[in-house]
Amino acid sequence: YRDVTINGAVGQMYMEMAGRHRAHPNTIQIINTATLKDDECKRDHVTEMHGAGLKYPVIRKVPMQSKKYRTTFKAKRPNTFVH
Repeated sequence: YRDVTINGAVGQMYMEMAGRHRAHPNTIQIINTATLKDDECKRDHVTEMHGAGLKYPVIRKVPMQSKKYRTTFKAKRPNTFVH
């Protein structure tokens, strides 16, 4: 499992075991945990995230309105879709 911390990876494992296999947390025994270096990884979906110049697109960036146009309560929902 790929995560920033070992605790996050263990949480991902618990969620996957509960979702895919219907396993309860008290029935799961963790034998070993380890932090792998980039050259030790084998799976393709993990190694494709190793690039130093990896960039992600910013999706639906909503511009902020000035303070005089903002209100506490609105009568309609905000439009978050920006072309």
